[in-house]
Amino acid sequence: MDLSTSMRTDMCGRLTTADIGRTITVCGWVDRRREHGEHLAFVDLRDHTGVLQCVIDGSRDLRSEYVARMTGVVRPRPEGTVNPDLATGEVEVDVASVEILSQAEPPPFPMDERTSVDETIRLRHRYVDLRKNRMQRNLRTRAVVNSTIRRAMEEQGFVEVETPMLIASTPEGARDFVVPSRKEPGSFYALPQSPQLFKQLCMVGGIDRYYQIARCLRDEDLRADRQFEFMQLDAEASFVNQEDVFEFISRAVADVVEAVAGERPAEFPRISWSDSMERFGNDKPDTRFGMELVELTAIFEGTGARVFQADCVKGICLAGGAESLSRNQIDSLVEDCKRWGAKGLAWMRVVADDNATATLDAGVAKFLSVEESAAVIEALDAVPGDMVFLVADTRRLVQRVLGMLRLALGRPAVDEGGLKFLWVVDFPLFDALGEDGSPIPAHHPFTMVHPDDMEKLDAGGEALLDVRSQSYDLVLNGWELGSGSVRIHRSDIQGRIFELLGIGAEEARAKFGFLLDAFRFGAPPHAGFAFGIDRLTALLLGEENIREVIAFPKTQSGADPLTNAPGPLDAGQLEELGLRVIPRAT
Repeated sequence: MDLSTSMRTDMCGRLTTADIGRTITVCGWVDRRREHGEHLAFVDLRDHTGVLQCVIDGSRDLRSEYVARMTGVVRPRPEGTVNPDLATGEVEVDVASVEILSQAEPPPFPMDERTSVDETIRLRHRYVDLRKNRMQRNLRTRAVVNSTIRRAMEEQGFVEVETPMLIASTPEGARDFVVPSRKEPGSFYALPQSPQLFKQLCMVGGIDRYYQIARCLRDEDLRADRQFEFMQLDAEASFVNQEDVFEFISRAVADVVEAVAGERPAEFPRISWSDSMERFGNDKPDTRFGMELVELTAIFEGTGARVFQADCVKGICLAGGAESLSRNQIDSLVEDCKRWGAKGLAWMRVVADDNATATLDAGVAKFLSVEESAAVIEALDAVPGDMVFLVADTRRLVQRVLGMLRLALGRPAVDEGGLKFLWVVDFPLFDALGEDGSPIPAHHPFTMVHPDDMEKLDAGGEALLDVRSQSYDLVLNGWELGSGSVRIHRSDIQGRIFELLGIGAEEARAKFGFLLDAFRFGAPPHAGFAFGIDRLTALLLGEENIREVIAFPKTQSGADPLTNAPGPLDAGQLEELGLRVIPRAT
């Protein structure tokens, strides 16, 4: 692609031996200057394509990060000075003219990628940080992700539709960001947590297949994979089922991976939510490594060891753990498990006895019978030198604690182990029962019931927790990329769900009136999905934090060091909006 302009003929990082003898003009930032004798200097000129060595008159005042335009003849580097680590390392430019386009103060931090810089300082001067190769790579890769998504969706018949940013507040699981209305003092807009209701309205409107690269906003605590503002592919389609959704989303994601990594991923496997919880202890399993949770409850039926007299006992095995883990590390893991909610953590080394038979040693092994020890070793497929960890408690707590312990012991770095995609299906429709006995929805209340579980809605009580939904998540390397579901489009089923949730007609109308009204005029069966573009891009680039693939992110505290947001409004603005700030109680 020709990226030259009237100010330049070539890009710095694109010149090779094929250009020797050409007179060229390049523009960029001074990356580094090295004096060479009394009258010559080597200047590395940098643009987003790379670095080019330029030989200039040593009297010219060119300093770090000055912006310059240079014209000269491309020539081969002298023998012995070729830089094999540089794309342009075989050539240099004998500069005839230099034009300083902009002078610069010394940068606020070294531009060397190997130098660690405090994140707050980087974000305060993000306009300088963006010049680094890493950020250039990340943002340009993100652009490839976006364009590939658009192409994949449009090739599958999806139409891009923009939805509003100023909407009514609707319950979606997190706090809304709200915007005061100047025209209606005391009234507020909400910024969308997702386009969920609007994309369903698009289905009622006959769009048939909608998509949007949507900006979403949620007022929730930040972490490595979460920002107040995030971007997602949002998609919805009519007259489709769950299998159709898997097909068009898998196609889009596979296209993205191929465009970025150069290799198309294999077919995405599936696992049910219940299997995921039993085998991995969470609903977004990292399948790059084994160490799965193993059911041991039957082994301890009638056991004399009080610590294992519980509803559920599970274990994991750390290969080589008997030698690799120190006692201090083990004690730290025990404290971690207590912090996660367990009463404790049973740990035992696997050793060989005098007959070279594997047996359990240390920890609580002395409380186990010979038969119990042998059964645990067999179930965990353990061998001498391994370490086994067991937790006994309620099933949900055992799953959660051992799932977190598994990740603490074995999870690879974010850029190791390849890309392991997984569809998680058949999530429960309800998470738990509230104090009044009504079920608490696991997702939004428009999620369709699994067809095989429709009759269970009449069972009531704890039996409702066994009702499955037609909802699904896409997981990559233990990160939840996104989620979706088949939606309820029938008024009788929707009414039954509202009834179970304790949502009366008046409350339903107050919260979802415009959607319910739309459904009265003919709603097609529809289903959808949304996945986080920030998360997908970060994982493809081996980044541990999505802030590294966002041009202007917030810090973990939610602050913007660049613009000093959030900040107060002056008295005149508050008065115009009809607002008064009440000091927070101390």
